[in-house]
Amino acid sequence: MSTPQQLIAGFQRFRERSFADVDAQFHDLVQFGQAPSTLVVGCCDSRVDPALILDCAPGDLFVIRNVANLVPPAENQGHYHGTSAALEFGVRILAVQHIIVLGHAHCGGIHTLLEGEVDKDDSFIAEWMKIADAAREHIEQELAGADSEVRQRACEQKAILVSLKNLMSFPWIRERVEQGQLTLHGWYFDIERGELLGYNPTTGQFETL
Repeated sequence: MSTPQQLIAGFQRFRERSFADVDAQFHDLVQFGQAPSTLVVGCCDSRVDPALILDCAPGDLFVIRNVANLVPPAENQGHYHGTSAALEFGVRILAVQHIIVLGHAHCGGIHTLLEGEVDKDDSFIAEWMKIADAAREHIEQELAGADSEVRQRACEQKAILVSLKNLMSFPWIRERVEQGQLTLHGWYFDIERGELLGYNPTTGQFETL
């Protein structure tokens, strides 16, 4: 477990061992700004860091992290929309060319969704996970008799597809996809097997990348 003091010590090691070696890179990032080609919607799970999993350097990825790597549908009801605002910044300001929805195995948010562990009216998690209700309903219909591990994995992957569909509800995403300026990807990190799977729309399956 990392305490604040351990994190500060880690920052000192970062400065001493790494910062000098990539000083030119950080200087360019400050002087010229960020220009990532890829936006990743990832999970808050502490075990699933997109930059670490994909071995990326600073400036390579524009990352949005939330519970269960969900993308809400486009809406404007006067509420706060952190994920939607970040998507807008990445697409309309940074002009990313790819959006990856990066799901993962053993997702706590999906487990909560399937098991109904958080169902109070004042629960932020319960309200947020309603975004993936369609995934849960599909699993309940198609895999009602399956064991919990199979249902969990299937729901994790189905939720990625829900988010891909919701991405297309944003006009400025749909327009760029239709014009060939932006490509959407659904990826799934199997944290147990150490595998990365990608959704193949032709086969309708998640396949090893």
